Amino acid sequence: MTLAEKVGQLNMVTAHMADTGPGMAPLDLDAVRRGEVGSVFNLWGAENTARVQRVAVEETRLGIPLFFGFDVVHGHRTLFPVPIAEACAFDPDLWQRTAVHAARETSADGVDLTFAPMLDVSRDPRWGRMVESPGEDAWLGMRFAEAKVRGFQGDDIASPHAVAATAKHFAGYAASIAGRDYATVELSERTFREIHLPPFQSALAAGVAAIMPAFTDYSAVPLTGNAAILGDLLRQSWGFDGVILSDYGAIAELVPHGVAADLQDAATVALHAGVDIDMMGNAYLSGLEAAVEHGKVSIDLVDTAVVRVLRLKHALGLLDDPFRRMGENGTWEAIASKGRDLARDAARRSAVLLTNRSGTLPLASSGGPIVVAGPLANAWREMAGPWAGAVDLEQNVSLAFGLEQALPGRELRFPSEDEHGAAMADAETIVLCLGETAEMSGEATSRTKLDLDEDQRRLFDFAAGTGRPLVVVLFCGRPLTVPWIFERADAVVAAWFLGSEAGNALADVLTGAWNPSGRLSVSWPRDVGQIPIFYGQRPSGRPLGVDPKYSSRYIDSPNDPQFVFGHGLSYTAFEMSDLRLSATNLKVGESLEVSVDLRNSGDRAGEQTLMVFLRDPVASVSRPLLELRGFASVFLEPGDSESVSWTLGPEAFEGLDAGMRRTIEPGVFEVFVGPCADVEQLLKVSISIEEKTIN
Repeated sequence: MTLAEKVGQLNMVTAHMADTGPGMAPLDLDAVRRGEVGSVFNLWGAENTARVQRVAVEETRLGIPLFFGFDVVHGHRTLFPVPIAEACAFDPDLWQRTAVHAARETSADGVDLTFAPMLDVSRDPRWGRMVESPGEDAWLGMRFAEAKVRGFQGDDIASPHAVAATAKHFAGYAASIAGRDYATVELSERTFREIHLPPFQSALAAGVAAIMPAFTDYSAVPLTGNAAILGDLLRQSWGFDGVILSDYGAIAELVPHGVAADLQDAATVALHAGVDIDMMGNAYLSGLEAAVEHGKVSIDLVDTAVVRVLRLKHALGLLDDPFRRMGENGTWEAIASKGRDLARDAARRSAVLLTNRSGTLPLASSGGPIVVAGPLANAWREMAGPWAGAVDLEQNVSLAFGLEQALPGRELRFPSEDEHGAAMADAETIVLCLGETAEMSGEATSRTKLDLDEDQRRLFDFAAGTGRPLVVVLFCGRPLTVPWIFERADAVVAAWFLGSEAGNALADVLTGAWNPSGRLSVSWPRDVGQIPIFYGQRPSGRPLGVDPKYSSRYIDSPNDPQFVFGHGLSYTAFEMSDLRLSATNLKVGESLEVSVDLRNSGDRAGEQTLMVFLRDPVASVSRPLLELRGFASVFLEPGDSESVSWTLGPEAFEGLDAGMRRTIEPGVFEVFVGPCADVEQLLKVSISIEEKTIN
């Protein structure tokens, strides 16, 4: 290969079928013919990708096939709940199954690689990309990472039904200062290692094919050019030998970041850091040959990157059959038709019942008129949320349509804006559909206010003033600070953006056809001033309540969130009892069995999620008040009981010591079990861990 051909393999360009960044332009097939393109994204459809692939394999000197990438964030032709919502299901099997189906649709549409899963642990809902994250907890993010990578890639990514996964954004992107996208990041090394790195380690353990660095910096060095993180940590310490591909234009952005003078300099910095593929930065194509000629970059370094790219193409099976994902495994239409039931199940498991006073929900199958109003009642396009893939938005189901199908025996009214007054005054129940539009969440959608607009506020005030039972269905890609809704509405459902089957799934939840089981994957703040807010905080020397004034508190708000991590209500009731351990004393390195009895004490069948938390109250470094170490969901009929168990391996008790070394410190650990991160709802026992005896 000539140097120009090698550089071409490292160049990724966009087509024109989706808008995912600045500088969009039609794909230049002449650049493909010249060997200047190694991969293409934002192009799908077997006929489209095959047309471009034929140019690469038939009209270039070497005939090396391209691979095609796309953002399959929560589905492709069939949309599943956005990740922040799907994480609320606390169900790794579900997460894997939705990724498997998405991979089948995506691969049938000519795409080889997805830029997912997004594994940024997010604790700041001002940041719009929280919608793409698995939430605030690193341990939950680890399980999400494993499930998604295995689902996308299967047992062999050469399969025509599989696609390569890309773990992004490595790492700490979610901690952008003030929740402002692309801004600088201020993170301690401890938080970086304890919170933001673990999901990526799990993705590597699951065999992820590619890693995408974050747009942002860590310790003042942009991650796209950070040799300490990409080279020393990811490549050397963790042993990752897959492809590292930049985010959109990120190599060229090393110049405005202030660590490169021009594109040649940026290309030099990025390649030395370990970035193999330049996505839409034009830095490698315009600067890398000159950098080699001037001795800034060795040809061996270029060769190493090219080998990684070619190895990925080989692993994807493209060197044997460049057209293997271009319709031969079935049409996407036939595959998508099989995904609707899964999309509905995923959506109803992801919705969270936040409040339900006086048993307002579920809605009865008979009775007086129900008024369904609000800007999102029939907004089928908005159900997709951001990153809507290649979906036909007209196939989305609105809540209005779903309720019509679910309640054929009740009168449903859908008043226009000027009819609200008369309709609501005569209603037996009002269902208000409020929240964000899809374009208000996702990339480049940071917000300083997490409230609703004045029109929605006025509509809510009017509905609440009627005195009729009021149900609010809240669509959003992040928690919204709307305490006035929670104070006055009789019931509130966090509907997020639930995808293609959103309306049917929400109708299942509202009518009780599905007993709600979703639990918040992120703490829900009362006010923007509390942000960042999360359950796993470290203890203060002056905790709340120790002194009426000189303690860690606000003078104008409670400390606690509106709803804690793991909060979620059901139409039935559950009782826990008899929390027990397999031992009261362990040696370092031994495992522990944790068990609890769970009973459905209500009158409906339902699913309950229980979580296991640990705390190390006295250690060489201050440990968080609670750390998630397990969860499990159990379905029980009324009156039934079941014993729920978890095995905590030695790694569950590990923490980073003062030298950032993973270790288990002997001493007393507290074990908590319950439905959420509210200590008052948890059962607690203690266990002592001792040093191993050396004979």
